[in-house]
Amino acid sequence: MVLLGTIVNGLAIIIGACLGAIIKNIPEGVKSTVMQAIALAVIILGISMGLQTEQFLIVIGSLVIGSILGERWALEDRLNQLGKWLEKKSGSKEEGSVAKAFVTTTLIYVVGAMAVVGALDSGLRSDHSVLYTKAMLDGFSAIIFTSTLGFGVIFSAIPVIIYQGTIALFATQIDKFIPSELMDAFIVEMTAVGGIMILGIGLNIIGLLKVRVANLLPAILVTAVLVPIVYYWTTIVSFTQMYVPFIG
Repeated sequence: MVLLGTIVNGLAIIIGACLGAIIKNIPEGVKSTVMQAIALAVIILGISMGLQTEQFLIVIGSLVIGSILGERWALEDRLNQLGKWLEKKSGSKEEGSVAKAFVTTTLIYVVGAMAVVGALDSGLRSDHSVLYTKAMLDGFSAIIFTSTLGFGVIFSAIPVIIYQGTIALFATQIDKFIPSELMDAFIVEMTAVGGIMILGIGLNIIGLLKVRVANLLPAILVTAVLVPIVYYWTTIVSFTQMYVPFIG
């Protein structure tokens, strides 16, 4: 079943959020320290992912073009509006709490490389091991996030299922059209771009900056365009350098 890993991942978030909602009597000092610890871990994860790039110009170009598109489409505002709508429907008494929890955890769960790589493995090879691992990580973090940010974390399971499920279904056909070398190059650069976004999330959590991370999301789509351009251009240049002198 192509979507098995994605479904397990979504259920893990839901179960983790439910468990986190039960753990309510946590002192504010403990919550603050835990969130700071999570923020620091997220920052380190983002840095390590960002350093994996082999074409930093692709990363810069993707982020610049992606941020322009994201601002034009107002993705951050739309995601916040969706969070506020969920807040009203859930009857939350704390204004903004559901929206903040939903937006923060949605970005963390979908931006990471494991979401894309795991979904691709599910679609290409029916191998759900990466998504099973991600499900455990997301489930445990959902407990912490829910106990500190609130019950809005549970709603992040919806975009996770839609996002990863779409990639998994698309991947069932992708190997017929895209060379494996190109796919590997895309994963490397997508990981780097996603890592910088995760770094932004960590800075938001810790309160050092207010990065509109959702408006950077189109950078992943831009990466999917720039990587093939660079890949085929490099191939053409290499072919030309190798054979044209002999033809001349």
